[in-house]
Amino acid sequence: MITEITHRVNFFDTDAMAVVHHANYIRWFEIGRVDFLRKAQITLTEMMDDNYVFPIVDVQVKYISSGHYDEVLVIRTIPVALTKAKMAFNYEIYRQSDNVLLVRGYTQNVFTHKDTGKITRLPEKYYSKLQQALK
Repeated sequence: MITEITHRVNFFDTDAMAVVHHANYIRWFEIGRVDFLRKAQITLTEMMDDNYVFPIVDVQVKYISSGHYDEVLVIRTIPVALTKAKMAFNYEIYRQSDNVLLVRGYTQNVFTHKDTGKITRLPEKYYSKLQQALK
């Protein structure tokens, strides 16, 4: 499953020239990732209540073109790897008005126990939903 969600660039997302600050694209990867999980019928609240969190261990970004204040962007999230201990996604962020690619990215997360921070394996409750979303 490839997901898409839109985001309008806020003024506070930009620098003095009304150009999107580079760090915001990584934040928007998270918007895409959370949307993917939600569409797979998994909420972060439920995972955290079950003591699972998934910190980023790798992030890569390739900046191609600039986004600007008030543009509507499309965040495309593409799952590329899933095990019971980790997941990884590719991202593409486009300007909606002309379909220009602004950024390509990648993240990898590991599943950890919320209290100990140690890497752990996801229970079937979550893993089966993620496996289904990859089809």
